[in-house]
Amino acid sequence: MVRGVPEVTDEDFASEVIGAELPVLVEFTADWCPPCRQMAPVLSALAAEEEGRLKVVQLDVDANPGTTNAYKVLSMPTFMVFRDGQPVRSMVGARPKRRLREELEDVL
Repeated sequence: MVRGVPEVTDEDFASEVIGAELPVLVEFTADWCPPCRQMAPVLSALAAEEEGRLKVVQLDVDANPGTTNAYKVLSMPTFMVFRDGQPVRSMVGARPKRRLREELEDVL
């Protein structure tokens, strides 16, 4: 997956995302998804730049259908921001880092 961006699973989603103290950006991704691969350097840089302010994780949709279905994710990449255990923003599709950062500002 992406360097510096941990992967979460159905088994640890509740503890790593829902129970997180920081806001969490989850990328719902798949190995076969070209736009997801395109986002790898963006997510890696964002995770490093926002360390201590935002937790960035990935969830493989093929390996984790429970969480994928629970949040009705149909397209990859889908980005969801969770704050205080609740999804507060959802974005679909690849985007430049500048745009992603702008979309995150009001939820951080």
